[in-house]
Amino acid sequence: MKALMLFKQPCWFILASLSLLFSCTATVYADGVVVDKVYHPYVLPNEREVEWRLFSYKESKNNKLAQRFAYGQSLTDTVMLELYLVGERDINDDFSLTSYELEARWMLTEQGEYWADWGLLFEIEKEQKQKNWEVTSGVIVEKEFGRTSLTFNAFIIYEWGNTIVSEFETEFRLQYRYRYLEQLQPAIELYSGENYLGIGPAFMGIQRFAKQKQLKWEVGFITGVDSRSKGHVLRVAIEYEF
Repeated sequence: MKALMLFKQPCWFILASLSLLFSCTATVYADGVVVDKVYHPYVLPNEREVEWRLFSYKESKNNKLAQRFAYGQSLTDTVMLELYLVGERDINDDFSLTSYELEARWMLTEQGEYWADWGLLFEIEKEQKQKNWEVTSGVIVEKEFGRTSLTFNAFIIYEWGNTIVSEFETEFRLQYRYRYLEQLQPAIELYSGENYLGIGPAFMGIQRFAKQKQLKWEVGFITGVDSRSKGHVLRVAIEYEF
């Protein structure tokens, strides 16, 4: 009953709650690159997908490049499980596998069932060489306003291992998207975490095929807005669902 009451809260409630969380991220940050995919809470029945993501940014004098390859499959009509292989390019321009991730998304509400659509995300990551671990859990909220959509991701992270300090951290992501066409949807994205605050434009789209098959693409260019933040981050994602 309390969960249903939460879903029925007006929009100002979630905005106030996430504003409070956003203020907390000013003092708690996650290690690594904060800019990543903004998750949506939806899961399709019998969904299977393959995904590729690319991230490029400049750190000191080096251009960092990371890629993720994933396969995912829905376990039920509301739960999606995805396995990632993460690779990065080192200072010698050699590309190697650096970590593994197992991710689960749980769609809590049907699309349009309440004033906003809700989901949860759980993820565990292990670094291959350093033997470090990271566990992430968070809430995903999406609200439609006519032809626009506002999506929030708020995550709590716990990391531990041989070369890092065990600690809790937070991340915050926001996307405001205009559904101009299915194949072309411009957006503004904001990311906070790891001594980082960045904002920038993004473009995405969906090309549907027969039955449930569809191709999704995303491109974003995020710029740090203060002296603590890395300069620019390019993110690209391609996802094929079948």
